[in-house]
Amino acid sequence: MPPGDVVTMHNGLTVEVLNTDAEGRMILADALSFAKADNPLVVVDVATLTGAAQAAVGEHAVVTMGTAADEIFSELEKAGYLACERVVRFPFWDEYDELIKSPIADLKNVGGPVAGAITAGKFLEHFVDYPWIHLDISGSAFITTQGNYRGIGATGFGVRLLHTFLKQTSLF
Repeated sequence: MPPGDVVTMHNGLTVEVLNTDAEGRMILADALSFAKADNPLVVVDVATLTGAAQAAVGEHAVVTMGTAADEIFSELEKAGYLACERVVRFPFWDEYDELIKSPIADLKNVGGPVAGAITAGKFLEHFVDYPWIHLDISGSAFITTQGNYRGIGATGFGVRLLHTFLKQTSLF
């Protein structure tokens, strides 16, 4: 699909494609929409979604945001410290929705030059109506320097975090 195309997503929303390099968020959006059929208690997606997340927190943490309750995010943050896979919760204010409005579709697939990690999350929000957490592991998924328990290269970041989160949480 070339830039300028309008795509109809799984949930019926239309998306103006402005950046064909942002195809991952469109696939993830359809997967999140499809997950609704299972009436989930909470969904956690883990993706190397944006370079903006990497620019914001580097390889030492991941960016998180979503629609889950504050208590769930608090449990996730605690698990991050226990697992040495820290999370940084970004704001998820409605004002960021303005950056992904399209004049020819329901949404644009990118928000522009600012708040890239947040606008990617806000894009995904349009495809969920259940408690949801997005983890953008862009900066920590593959590293080029030795860091704590992780070696150089692919890190598996998020596995220890989610294991600890599920093991430690009393919310489910």
